[in-house]
Amino acid sequence: MSKGEETRAAVLDVAAAQVSVIGLSALSIGLLAERTRLSKSGLFSHFKSKEQLQLDVIDWTAELFAERVIRPALKAPRGEARLRALFDRKLRWDSGDLALPGGCFFYSVSAELDDAPPGPVRDRFLQAYRDYIDAIATVFRTGITEGQFRPDADPEQYAFDIQGVLMAFHHASRLLGDDRAEARARAAFEALLDAARI
Repeated sequence: MSKGEETRAAVLDVAAAQVSVIGLSALSIGLLAERTRLSKSGLFSHFKSKEQLQLDVIDWTAELFAERVIRPALKAPRGEARLRALFDRKLRWDSGDLALPGGCFFYSVSAELDDAPPGPVRDRFLQAYRDYIDAIATVFRTGITEGQFRPDADPEQYAFDIQGVLMAFHHASRLLGDDRAEARARAAFEALLDAARI
């Protein structure tokens, strides 16, 4: 990795952490210059516009999520074990253990972009978010193939339900300060598994 690539990676790390706390729209080259102690002109050479910075942060964070959550979970045996690994790693991501100081980047940004008009930033974010939801459905689908879950189970519905549990966990733990949020999320996950098993 060249010095320029190392600098860019370090800046994107800082940017992703900032977005998890302040949101995507509040991120600016000026703020990053302050946080990284680099010049605005130096940062501008890496990111030609605020929109490009936002796009790059989305890509960076999606890759970080894949590296810390998706790929490690895929090392677990197919079926229920893999689904458990994915759920566990996503809980750790949401709690900030595997992720960013503000918790889940996806939840922070989705609150900003849910009513935003279509455009490059919203479209890129939606694709990253859909890739994550599709990963849950795919892992569940392999459980059906492995004979561990009912053949009539709907992988997309299961992904929707799991995402609902994970979002509830995020809000209960981070916003409400519920010290039982993880136990509640795990109980809900187990109930969903019980309903899906053969």
